[in-house]
Amino acid sequence: MSQEQDIHGSGNPRDVAAYTVAEAARYIRIPSPTLRAWVIGLAYGQHTERAPFRPLIAPPQRNPLRLSFNNVIEAYTLRALRTKHQVSIAAAREAMDVAEHVCNTRRLLLCPELRTSAGELFLEKYGELVSLNKAGQIAMKLMLHANLSRIELDESEIPIRLFPADTGTNVIVMDPRVAFGRPIIARRGISTAVIVDRINAGEGADEIAEDYGLETSEVNEALVYDQAA
Repeated sequence: MSQEQDIHGSGNPRDVAAYTVAEAARYIRIPSPTLRAWVIGLAYGQHTERAPFRPLIAPPQRNPLRLSFNNVIEAYTLRALRTKHQVSIAAAREAMDVAEHVCNTRRLLLCPELRTSAGELFLEKYGELVSLNKAGQIAMKLMLHANLSRIELDESEIPIRLFPADTGTNVIVMDPRVAFGRPIIARRGISTAVIVDRINAGEGADEIAEDYGLETSEVNEALVYDQAA
C-alpha cells in the first residue's frame, strides 16, 4: 500500500472530499455562490423561461457537499479561462462536451493540454490542435494561459500542486498530500492559518519567522494571501 493510501485511506488524496464550497472559493478567489453553481447547478424558479444551469464540476461527496483537490484545480482553471480570456460558460461547457464525446477526454479542466485562444478552448491531441468549439477543425493559433502555469504537474502530467496566490511567486502552495490540502508556506510546510492566528494574537512577523525558520517576507506574503481571500 502506498504512503498516500495509508494517510488518506481512499487511495488518491487528489480526490478526497476535503473542502467545503466556502473554503475552496476563498482559497482560489471565487465568489462562493458562483462555485456552488458550478458544482451543483442552479434552478431559476418557475416564473422564468431560463433553463436550469447544469453543473460543470462533479464533487466526490454531495451530502454534505465537499470538494476535492481536483475540483479546486478544475474551478481554478475555469476561473482563469473566464476572467483572463473571456471564455464564456457556454463555450466552456461545449468544449467539455466535445472533449468527452469526440476526443474521449473526460474532465477537460484537469487536462494539461488545455489551451485558449480568442475565446475558444483547444486540446492538443495526436500532434494536432483540435478546436473543441468547432469539432475537428484544426486550430492555427495557440496560446498558453499564463495562470495555468501555476498548476504543478507530476511526470504523468497530473496536477499535484497549486500555487494559488496572484503575487507571481511560489511562496504559498496547496498540496493534497500536505496539511490536507490547505494553503501552506511551500518552503517549510507551515500553514498560512497558523501564521495568521499568531499575528492576530499580537506576535510580530520577525518573531514568527524566527520560530519557523522562515523569511519575514514569507510570513508577510502569507498574511497578504489570507487577507485577500
